[in-house]
Amino acid sequence: MDPFISTVISLSSLALLCYWFRYSCLLILAAETARDYSEEVAKANQLSFREVLSKLRNDDTGNLDNLHRCLQRDFAIITYLLDHATTASAESFFEDAMLHAHYRVMNAWFRLTRAWSHEDATQALAEMSKVIRHFANCLGERTMAPASVDWI
Repeated sequence: MDPFISTVISLSSLALLCYWFRYSCLLILAAETARDYSEEVAKANQLSFREVLSKLRNDDTGNLDNLHRCLQRDFAIITYLLDHATTASAESFFEDAMLHAHYRVMNAWFRLTRAWSHEDATQALAEMSKVIRHFANCLGERTMAPASVDWI
């Protein structure tokens, strides 16, 4: 096969994979559950992602680096808590892994764009906040779910 055609096919496949990944992550983040536990989890663990999202929505960004540090702290706390919470299903494990990767990509995108594109950096922080909100809700669902009973 011609190397040019192989390269075009490979690059097209990579572009489609990236598009699928981003679209899937955005769908996961847009899904709503019957009850949102994120606020309770945020209060109980002193997470600031809700305030960051509020500032981003109201265009009260100030210093983006401070908002970024708050999100980094929140992400470290929430991932620690999720790692030590009850086990998740295989489906949520895959979604969690995808959202972890999405958070890291948005983190890298923020670092790349903060110097030259305030709008792109703000959008990256907003998506990072939504990932943390999703994880906080998952933590609430997992810890508030009724314990399974073994019948003998």
